[in-house]
Amino acid sequence: MTTLTEPDIATGPHEIAAPDREIALFLDFDGTLVEIAPSPEDVNLDRRVAPALTTLRAQLGGALALVSGRPIAFLDKVLAPHRFDIAGLHGAQIRVDDEIRSQADMHEGMRAALRDLVRFANSHVGIIVEDKRISVALHWRLAPALQDEALVLMRSVAARMGPGMRLQEGKAVAELVPAGASKGSAIAWLMATPVYAGRQPVFIGDDITDEDGFEAVNAMGGISVRIGADRESHASCRLASPTVLRHILLEAAESGRLSASSFKQD
Repeated sequence: MTTLTEPDIATGPHEIAAPDREIALFLDFDGTLVEIAPSPEDVNLDRRVAPALTTLRAQLGGALALVSGRPIAFLDKVLAPHRFDIAGLHGAQIRVDDEIRSQADMHEGMRAALRDLVRFANSHVGIIVEDKRISVALHWRLAPALQDEALVLMRSVAARMGPGMRLQEGKAVAELVPAGASKGSAIAWLMATPVYAGRQPVFIGDDITDEDGFEAVNAMGGISVRIGADRESHASCRLASPTVLRHILLEAAESGRLSASSFKQD
């Protein structure tokens, strides 16, 4: 079960943002700040990005957070020594000001689910199991022919685990996550805290897993940005690749100018 401690509410209901409103920046990680890698551990973050994010966070008065399917501990390791507000595991973990404010419990059926997935991976070359303790992902990027078989297994395990878990499908991956966790709800929660409240939310992501975040930001009068043009999306804007996003972020960190319009490309 995901338990969200109530944030310190700074404002009333969200209003449609004016164009010149200061922004709150929310960033996905895989496929957004870094290119999608063949396996979860192979990601390569440009060494300039973390310092640039620290600079941007200061420019935004602290209103910058990562919203990712990765665990907080993994993101801390990749970004070290820089630390940020993070909604990890699709919102099942939330850290603000270096304090864990939300942490989902591990489902009682997770160990049995993990055993089934590991057994499948051990008998199929190219399948990777990513154990995140309170969630678990099955990757088939290195074995695309096994997609249908992998999805059948994941859907079966999800059904067995019941309403406490949900199946989150993405690019060559499917993940079992706590049912109450989503990127959209995590962004909404963060937007109710003092540092983020009153700003125009901007969320940048690349996958199906980011769509509820796009919808949440749109509903708050914010800007939703999808990386890539590979499928339909609720996002209101597009950027061609993580490389384009990195250029925008690095340039903004150097110039001291970042706004919603920074992400609107012709």
